[in-house]
Amino acid sequence: MPSNKGRPGAVRKKVKSPKVGSGGQGRQALEGKGPTPRAEDRTYHPAGKRKAAAERLAAKPGQRVAGQQRPQQRRPKSTDESEIVAGRNSVVEALRARIPATALYVAQRIEMDDRVRESIALAGRRGIPLLEVTRPEIDRLTGEDSVHQGIALKVPPYEYAHPLELLDKIEGSGRVPLLVAVDGITDPRNLGAILRSVAAFGGHGVVVPQRRSVGLTAAAWKTSAGAAARVPVAMAANLTQTLKALKERGVFVVGLDGGGDVSLPGLELATGPLVVVVGSEGKGLSRLVTETCDAVVSIPITSDTESLNAGIAASVALYEIARRRADAGTA
Repeated sequence: MPSNKGRPGAVRKKVKSPKVGSGGQGRQALEGKGPTPRAEDRTYHPAGKRKAAAERLAAKPGQRVAGQQRPQQRRPKSTDESEIVAGRNSVVEALRARIPATALYVAQRIEMDDRVRESIALAGRRGIPLLEVTRPEIDRLTGEDSVHQGIALKVPPYEYAHPLELLDKIEGSGRVPLLVAVDGITDPRNLGAILRSVAAFGGHGVVVPQRRSVGLTAAAWKTSAGAAARVPVAMAANLTQTLKALKERGVFVVGLDGGGDVSLPGLELATGPLVVVVGSEGKGLSRLVTETCDAVVSIPITSDTESLNAGIAASVALYEIARRRADAGTA
């Protein structure tokens, strides 16, 4: 009989050895996983989040979950680059708040008003050098697109607070915490507008992520119209972990999103310790932050409007929270 050894394409078949039995694993898989849990028993479901928030609301404020420890967050690295605060309101507010400064720039032949006079007087009393410069020079310092109004202040890099230390300070003063956290906001004007709204509606601070988010730049200072000198800003090394740490301390986390399952006028958590998370201008809240929130809140708007600017959304939400707190006597 001819052999296949030399025939092109011939393949020797291997004899399969008998396998060990499955031990009933296939039968167990066919039996299923049992009945589907109720919506409120699923932690990822909006109903489950509402149930968890209600249980925390009924618990003792500030009570920590057993076995959970305060996360270790590294402080943001400092930088040697100074910032230029421009504009009459921003400069005078920074000087009133005794923000460290190294120089006050005033344009030649500037039109004097009360804010300019007060800025010069405050700088003189604190020994801050006063430099009279030309308009082109102050344009160069502040950037050609900046509206400096003929005055600018050179300040060192902003010293961010630690989020949990900021919470300690708020609770130590006997106030019900109201914070705003930003998730991926890259426009400094939006951050400045949020700072201004926090100051206007009784908020106690803003939390910014260390990465993929704008910090307190000169443009944010300008847009805040001086509020950045009064509202502390904390930096989170990891926003999701920081929000979880705040939840352990009894603070409820509420995200703003157009598709939220809770309408802003019906937000029952408004009178308790609260952090409101505002998403980025384009993508909104990130997935991990959304899953961390106790509730995702939507602002009712007309169908003709697709969405609200991040700064405006924060302002509307803070107004409603401040109104509900005033009615409840917790402002």
